[in-house]
Amino acid sequence: MKHGKKYVEAAKLIEKTKQYEASDAIALVKKSATAKFDETVEVHIKTGCDSRHADQQIRGAVVLPNGTGKTVKVLVFAKGTKLDEAQAAGADYVGGDELIPKIQNEGWLDFDVVVATPDMMGVVGRLGKVLGPKGLMPNPKAGTVTMDVTKAINDIKAGKIEYRLDKANIIHVPVGKASFSQEQLEQNFGALMEAIEKAKPSTVKGQYLKSITLATTMGPGVKVISNRY
Repeated sequence: MKHGKKYVEAAKLIEKTKQYEASDAIALVKKSATAKFDETVEVHIKTGCDSRHADQQIRGAVVLPNGTGKTVKVLVFAKGTKLDEAQAAGADYVGGDELIPKIQNEGWLDFDVVVATPDMMGVVGRLGKVLGPKGLMPNPKAGTVTMDVTKAINDIKAGKIEYRLDKANIIHVPVGKASFSQEQLEQNFGALMEAIEKAKPSTVKGQYLKSITLATTMGPGVKVISNRY
């Protein structure tokens, strides 16, 4: 893959094989963000888990202290008084059965997170084939299947992110924007790593975190010392 001039220049700042302290890695990532838009800072964590085993799955959520820098649109499936509660809490879209054809047939997906009350999961389950592959299916572990819709919406709007293993046993998550201060990114990264450490399955053999890489949307990756975690 051929990279542009800016990427090549940015890559020169980074020693490919070196593992950096988190604070140094964040400083390098900020310095190497050269795109014309405010790039997202992402963390890619390669784990020693085997996602084929149910007891080695990792899935959860954490509220980043400084948010993600992104405006998140929330869709809530609820009924009765919970509809009004969700609207009052600032949900972008609220509804029930009537939303199914809109999503299924019209391909409407103008939202980033889906929250559902437990009594609506039978309805939401019909959207499994659409929402599942996009990682939008509500899940109790991520706090998106709950009767406390106010807390769920507030957390998401405040910067709650979900993390989960992909098929290659890697976790990919945003921890802010390149325009964030060094301190804001360090705090967000710290909160994420604390949550990932706590989520370690007891059945994992050997090294839990094999590698941690920080990168911006368009920038080169910077390795973080993984055995600190």
